[in-house]
Amino acid sequence: MSEEKSGGCCAPQSGNASPCCGGGSPSKGDNRNDDSFVDGEVETPAGPVPRVHSRITVRDLLGRWKVRWGIGRNSYRVAPGLYALGAPDGNAPVLVTANYKLTFDVVRRDAAELDAWILVLDTRGINVWCAAGEGTFGTAEVVRRVTEARLAEVVSHRRLILPQLGAPGVAAHEVRRGCGFSVVYGPVRAREIRPFLEAGMKASPAMRRVAFPTMDRLILTPVEITGMLRPAGWAAVVLFLLAGVGPEIFSLGAAWERGFAAVAALAAGILAGAVVTPALLPWLPGRAFSVKGGLAGGVLAACAAMWQRGSLDAPAALALMLAMTAVSSFVAMNFTGATPFTSPSGVEKEMRRALPVQAGLTVLAGLLWVGGPFLR
Repeated sequence: MSEEKSGGCCAPQSGNASPCCGGGSPSKGDNRNDDSFVDGEVETPAGPVPRVHSRITVRDLLGRWKVRWGIGRNSYRVAPGLYALGAPDGNAPVLVTANYKLTFDVVRRDAAELDAWILVLDTRGINVWCAAGEGTFGTAEVVRRVTEARLAEVVSHRRLILPQLGAPGVAAHEVRRGCGFSVVYGPVRAREIRPFLEAGMKASPAMRRVAFPTMDRLILTPVEITGMLRPAGWAAVVLFLLAGVGPEIFSLGAAWERGFAAVAALAAGILAGAVVTPALLPWLPGRAFSVKGGLAGGVLAACAAMWQRGSLDAPAALALMLAMTAVSSFVAMNFTGATPFTSPSGVEKEMRRALPVQAGLTVLAGLLWVGGPFLR
């Protein structure tokens, strides 16, 4: 099952992987009984299986808040393997999910009061949709976990319920050939698990529909911002140094005054791409996120230039608009990795087109910014 707000596909590794994806090295499978969500064991013919509860504790909420801000994102995972929820028997459904802790929490919460088995794959701490794109939520991992858990000895049926968003990574016929279990694709949202099971494992059109509403978009913006802090910090240092360059070679006063304005423009460009663009995504014209972000940044920059028209000369005002447009376009393009509507090939295509334009605008803005004092 996928998390309630799953994020989206990661960009290809050659490109701008979204910071929401996290991930990294393989997960450790030891000490599953030590986790706070485990409250006992269920004896099975294949041995004892850890039993989890469905309560979301303050510790879980704090962990969720931290990863939303990019804190400990790569280690926010659970040990892969088989878990029991409630009091499952041999006829209980088997729900397959990723080992991203946020995803796992949503599944056990939304499957409350169900008696079910939860088979957790080692997706290296990545959510279902991203992991399916990267291949860690894939056929080989499903077969391996079914075999290692000795699932055929635990349940009498031969059926796995996989999240619909995991379908791109799994070949159902190869799973059946590899471990003897058939694959049934469940709903997009974990909260639809119960209605899906009550309907005889038949998903309604609404259960199949992938949406990306405003709140789902905004909840991803903190990690987009924190992912930009380090490169933005280095860029700020460079901007302060360049701002001091002028006819007198270098001026500390100019470095502070003009550097502050440049860093403010950088921050505004990041906010335009990471917050304004996701918030207004359906209403911004164009299909490419880079275009949407460029428009958002450009409009904000024009407003800022009008507001400061008495204190900015023409080269500085033009540099401000070009720089904010380029930064906002780049940051918004990074958000493609957080949506369920893009594909790795689509992201690569957009990057090939947008990066040269963004680089050109940045270089031109830099020339205007540095050269402006020499033209007075």
